[in-house]
Amino acid sequence: MTTIRSLFTAAAMVLVSASSVAAQETHLDRALRILSTTPLVDGHNDLPWAIRNSEAGPHDVEAASHDLRGRTPFHTDIERLRAGGMGAQFWSVYIPFEALDEGAAKVQLEQIDIAHQIIEKYPDHFELALTASDVETAYGRGRIASMLGMEGGHAIENSLGSLRAYFALGVRYMTLTHNGTLDWADACCDLPQHGGMTEFGKEVVREMNRLGMMVDISHTSPETMNDALDVAEAPVIFSHAAARALNDHPRNVPDQVLRRLPQNGGVVMVTFVPQFLTREDQATIGDVADHIEHIVEVAGIDHVGIGSDFDGIESTPVGLEDVSTFPALLAELSRRGWSDDDLRKVAGENVLRAWRDAEASARRLQRERNPSTRTIEQLDGTIGEDR
Repeated sequence: MTTIRSLFTAAAMVLVSASSVAAQETHLDRALRILSTTPLVDGHNDLPWAIRNSEAGPHDVEAASHDLRGRTPFHTDIERLRAGGMGAQFWSVYIPFEALDEGAAKVQLEQIDIAHQIIEKYPDHFELALTASDVETAYGRGRIASMLGMEGGHAIENSLGSLRAYFALGVRYMTLTHNGTLDWADACCDLPQHGGMTEFGKEVVREMNRLGMMVDISHTSPETMNDALDVAEAPVIFSHAAARALNDHPRNVPDQVLRRLPQNGGVVMVTFVPQFLTREDQATIGDVADHIEHIVEVAGIDHVGIGSDFDGIESTPVGLEDVSTFPALLAELSRRGWSDDDLRKVAGENVLRAWRDAEASARRLQRERNPSTRTIEQLDGTIGEDR
């Protein structure tokens, strides 16, 4: 009897295992089907910075190890982007806060140049997108729409003219701060100096709205987040953030801010940075899905997206090791009961809607007011020490 029972038990385990595999394949197939008709939009990839700092060829897009047609040492290359169903990528043109000491404009322009070189080197795969409609056009042609996002308002060096110049070079969002507090805005991970944003900081937001450059409030303090929402005349984004209620990290978004997003129209693009997701030793794909679902619970299904931070992080969640793994995240949400419509929203429809709304606001605002010439000295008086 023991032998027969063991045989039955083994057979049952095989059937259960086969059923589980079939169910997972079904969810993955569904994710791939979604991405075949809906562009996956990732809010943040740091490949330009990874290339700048690569020992094999710093700054050199043409270095052999950086050839995106082959396997790279990074999280990103063309084969894996294609496997991951990538439809549109915001390439981060990050510069560190310390760049202020060597001339932020020089470093920022170099990073924008690296991003443009990446896009131009592979015209059969990448296409520069300056509008939400450009994303749809590039995706329809089988290209990965490529956009630029600045990470840190320190790069404008307190100049609205610089802000406009970066927009003219293709930048379509700017993260107001990185981790260091500016002359005009408090950051998440530095001592606060302003209780949020100064009057000049609010003028930066207004000018970004007039331009049609999306306001990214990742990395900012909650007070800065709230001030930006108070001033914003267009949807804001968090290009790469997570939910503070699930992990009390200063880089994450408090529920109080999440509850304001429906009125603003903004979107939180959930990041894969392990320390933002969990206090456990190892983050998993399930942790990312948990943060997505919490944001949906608090802010609603129209206010969540994906912002990986690939090539800006050393470790990744289990199951999300590189850019080829995005379908696995949608498959995890499918397994949790998400509808096709909701999967399309988190994949990219939400952030494209926010971008279109920002463009519509910009068209209206450009009819109403001219480019701002106000200075930080005029609006804030004496500039305090910010570094």
